[in-house]
Parts: sequence; structure tokens; C-alpha cells
Amino acid sequence: MEKLSVRDALAVALKTELEGFAYYQYAATVVAEGKGEGVFAHLAEEELEHMEVIRGILATLDKGEDCPTYSEALRAGLHKETPSFGDKNELIDKLKSNPTDVNAIAIGMKNEEEAVAFYLKHLKAATTPKEKVVLTRLLEMEKAHLKILRWESEALNESGFWCGIMEYSVEKEI
Repeated sequence: MEKLSVRDALAVALKTELEGFAYYQYAATVVAEGKGEGVFAHLAEEELEHMEVIRGILATLDKGEDCPTYSEALRAGLHKETPSFGDKNELIDKLKSNPTDVNAIAIGMKNEEEAVAFYLKHLKAATTPKEKVVLTRLLEMEKAHLKILRWESEALNESGFWCGIMEYSVEKEI
């Protein structure tokens, strides 16, 4: 398989972040009220931020400039328009086929695991310090998403309880 440049990898990442954003927005409307809609809405907001950062990096790279910092990329990528979605979103289709809270979380976890692997792969291939910093920040945010979804899964499966007392609340963490 051919090695992608950081620019090409980020173009792929932009598409997957858009799919994740649409999925989390949709999942927030499907899960049981009070059982995770806030978590999915929060994840959608963070995916939107990732898209803005990636757009900012791509815009800067397309001008022939060096990779910007995360905050510079976020400022450069800010757009007022709502992201447009393609006709097909496999994540949403999977949830539509089995619209349960457990499935919504499982799909999100698998998506975040793939995102972590993607950013880790491209972090290892990054050549400049700024590329490494930006990719590390995106990687860490995806790891945090995975952690949140795992917590939500544990709470939903009642494995986040000890002696009948909730050990933590995802909703209070965000």
C-alpha cells in the first residue's frame, strides 16, 4: 500500500471526521432520553472542531506554507456554514439497522478505535515537529472519545457500579 502524504492523510481524515460528526448527531437523537444524548452531542461538537482544524491545515498546506499549530489551524479552518453530508453514511446505516443504545455506543467505539489507529499510523510517518504535534493532539482527542464511549458502555451495562453505587458519571465528566 502506498504511503500517503500528511496532506492526503488529512484529506481522508476530514471525510471520516465528517462521517463521525453526522453519526454522533444522529446517535444523539436515537439513544434513550437521558441515557447518552449529551455524550453523543458532545462528541459531535468535538468532531466538528477536528474538521475545522483539518480544514485549516489543508488550507495552509495548499498555500505552500508549513503545517500550522493546532490553534492556528483551528483559526484558519473556521467556517460559518454547516458541514454538508454525503448521501451515504455507513455508521448511520449500521445504527438504523439496530437502533439500540448498546449498538450506538459499539459503533462509536469501533469508529474511534479506527480513528486512533489512523492517527497513530500517520503520526509515525510525520516528518516535521508541527505535523507531529497536530497529529498527536488529534490522536489524543480520539483516545479521549474512545474512553468516554467505553465509560458509557460500562455504565449502560451496569459494570460501572460498585456495591450499587455509580463510580462515575460520564455526563459529569464533560
